[in-house]
Amino acid sequence: MTLAALLLALGPSPALAAELPPDLALAVAAYDRAQFDNDVATLARLVDDDYVLVNSNASVEDKRQFLADFHLPGFKIEPYTIEQPVRKVWGDGAVIGGLVNLRWTQDGKRQTRRLRVAYVWAKRDGRWLATYAQVTRVP
Repeated sequence: MTLAALLLALGPSPALAAELPPDLALAVAAYDRAQFDNDVATLARLVDDDYVLVNSNASVEDKRQFLADFHLPGFKIEPYTIEQPVRKVWGDGAVIGGLVNLRWTQDGKRQTRRLRVAYVWAKRDGRWLATYAQVTRVP
């Protein structure tokens, strides 16, 4: 299967394969798909041990807390598309982000929030890992 066909099969991604190194594009696509599918095992593999997430309410989560959210009963992030994409890659680091209309279900309630997102990726031991993420509410 070609990289383009694989990325199409995986679904929406905040980055276009043509603009990223192929291994990073695959990691980003797998991360997104894992979020949409509540695939904690894949997320655990793609998120670095020192991962930090800054939520839109200014709370901070580590890797364990981030992964725990996907175990909550009824928690589900809907697939999204990144608007106004930002893609910066240098050596073994990258920032990928943009504008997202995030929709999710939690505690039986559907939530919607417009956010600016930024994911920091680092290539460690030959593998791309998400090391930091920040989401900021758009008024």
